[in-house]
Amino acid sequence: MGKDNDGRAYYESRRPTRKTGGGERYERWVIYKKGEDASAVPPEWWGWLHYMEDQPIPMEARKPWQLPYEPNKTGTAEAYRPPGSAYKGGHRPPATGDYDAWTPES
Repeated sequence: MGKDNDGRAYYESRRPTRKTGGGERYERWVIYKKGEDASAVPPEWWGWLHYMEDQPIPMEARKPWQLPYEPNKTGTAEAYRPPGSAYKGGHRPPATGDYDAWTPES
């Protein structure tokens, strides 16, 4: 069927292989690069792969708010660490005085 800009290859079976409630369906799949996360499929191919589109969406049709893929960094040294995280020393910055703690009425 085609390839995306990052070298993933997308395929579709030559004959329908599945029967669904609405008729027959062609099998679709992607061959990932080595060690790649399935979330790396770009939006223009994701819709096609999940039978939402008959053809991949052209890059020109992307909206300005659609950003390029960024891998999930959870579990890596590049993961987000909020202030006060044990990975950042476990110390939270002191309160600035704009917060009033709630106390129940007696």
